[in-house]
Amino acid sequence: MSRYLISESVTEGHPDKVADKISDAIVDAYLAKEPDARVAVETVVKEGLISLQGEISAPFTLNHGEIARKAAEEIGYTDADSGLDPRGAGVINNVWPRDFSSDLGDFGQEDASSEEEKEHIYDTFVGDQGLVVGYATDETAEYLPLPYVAATKLAQRLAYVRKNGIIPQLRPDGKTEVVVEYNEDLSRALRFAAVLISTQHSPDIALEDVRSQVREQVLEPVLDEFGLDYSRARIVINRTPFIQGGPHSDAGLTGRKVVVDTYGGIGSHGGGAFSGKDPHKADRSEAYAARWAAKNIVAAGLAHRAQVTLGFILGQGAPVSIDVETYGTEQVPREIIQKAVEQVIDFRLLSIIDQLDLERPIYYKTAAYGHFGHDDPDYTWEKTDKVDALKDAVQKIRL
Repeated sequence: MSRYLISESVTEGHPDKVADKISDAIVDAYLAKEPDARVAVETVVKEGLISLQGEISAPFTLNHGEIARKAAEEIGYTDADSGLDPRGAGVINNVWPRDFSSDLGDFGQEDASSEEEKEHIYDTFVGDQGLVVGYATDETAEYLPLPYVAATKLAQRLAYVRKNGIIPQLRPDGKTEVVVEYNEDLSRALRFAAVLISTQHSPDIALEDVRSQVREQVLEPVLDEFGLDYSRARIVINRTPFIQGGPHSDAGLTGRKVVVDTYGGIGSHGGGAFSGKDPHKADRSEAYAARWAAKNIVAAGLAHRAQVTLGFILGQGAPVSIDVETYGTEQVPREIIQKAVEQVIDFRLLSIIDQLDLERPIYYKTAAYGHFGHDDPDYTWEKTDKVDALKDAVQKIRL
């Protein structure tokens, strides 16, 4: 019996992604001047208004409104007709300085005069309580689920053909969805069963031209990469005209596309959004760490699929719980893989920030087309540098 898995993606012009991009643009602006800055920013966008909410802990204050306008422009919104006029829109700035003298710790608290003091801080500092999840599978080169990769690449291609003038009538907003048919145990993808592409466009291009050009320039080049049959797939490209889009049509909110940001609903999610948060937030950095661990498990050949779940409480830097799930695809006993992960990776939050070099302005580009699967040295959590250490640990545990 066949099984069907589905994932979706959105372009950077989707209202929720506009909000994510603006929030992470503010994160990057502070980290560029002060790597130890604390940032927590939520953005709401709708038509002629950008509303910024949150707090900052840094020895300076930046022009948040100008950062937001520039981000919207870079996405491709240039006037009200496109969905948002970044220069004409109003900006509500409710992002204010905050003194971090609460139980989350003082500004710059990880500075220590001795190794003993440093270890104490590493043992006790955590950005917040909660749980995070990382996932990996060997069915694609990106170590991500095939439906998710296909949907994401379709969304990226929509932006590419728009920005490079291949289909200049396209506008920034868009959504993609992909259904893949699998065999019963999900070990083999059989075909693309359905593909949907909805793209915003200007009124000076006919709907049939949108459909034909998007099929030729977006759908076919992307799907052909996978070598998987789509001749019988149900394909829908712009079921109706899509002229009004972006924040003109829908409100956008930071953190509302967490499944698009991660594993397309095929891996689990801890619930915490990434964008708008500096790396001292466990929601972000530890989710990256969990993905790093899961990807290295799969890259080491220890399992075909792996999910790593980490739980945190305030006052304890290391996870209070670590769970490795391998879905019956493990090549050595699951409990041995978990012990190896616990031995090899130091999951304390400040240690993860150090190991993955996260106090850098690298987050604006992560806010669209997923936080995982990119061949980019700034995405340090995508490294497979723990493969040998995991293999060695497994071998020693088995002896």
